[in-house]
Parts: sequence; structure tokens; C-alpha cells
Amino acid sequence: MPKVVSIPCLAAALLLVTACDGSHAGYVSAGGAPAATARGIDTAYAERDACLARNATERALAGAPVQARAQALALACAAETDRLITASRRGDAAVASAIRDDSEFRALGFVLRTQGAN
Repeated sequence: MPKVVSIPCLAAALLLVTACDGSHAGYVSAGGAPAATARGIDTAYAERDACLARNATERALAGAPVQARAQALALACAAETDRLITASRRGDAAVASAIRDDSEFRALGFVLRTQGAN
């Protein structure tokens, strides 16, 4: 005769498994950053990208070499980039430099898309 697991035993087992896994709740597996930090970084990235898109108009970017326009666009969104650096909470100069480089790279993409729209 097969043994049937009672509902209370099954519930208790699920609670124990959930409690053990709860030690990792609220953390991102990649890098171990708290979920709130990851959300802050995601929000800061979105704000930076929105700034780049908002400022990447043909008129604002006209008349200069592509790289200069990308640098100007990245500079226009420096406040958003700084918030992104702060959200990362790393305090590492290499991380800050990588984020700034990423902002300029993304600005270059916006410049090229704006230029290509003509």
C-alpha cells in the first residue's frame, strides 16, 4: 500500500525548504548585490538612456564630427551618469570610468542613429 504524505507534513517540509532558501532572498545572484541596489542601478540606467535620447536631436548634434557630438551628448547627461555611478555603490574609480565610457559609447549610438535618420 503506497504511503500518502499528509498535507500538514507537506506544508511543514515546504516551509523548511523556503526558510533555507530565504537566506538568499532579496539578492541578485550575479555579484551578490542587494535587490534594491540592482533596482536603483536599473532605474539610473533608464534615466541616463532617456536623457541621451531626449538630447540626441539633429539640431543639437549638428555641425561637429561624430565623436565630438557623442562626447557633447554624454556631457549633457553627466548628472544622470553620476547618479548611475552613485547607484552602483562601488566607490571604485575603474567602475566609474567604465560607466562613463559606457555612457559615451551609448551616446555615440544615439548620434549615429540620429545621423542615419536623415
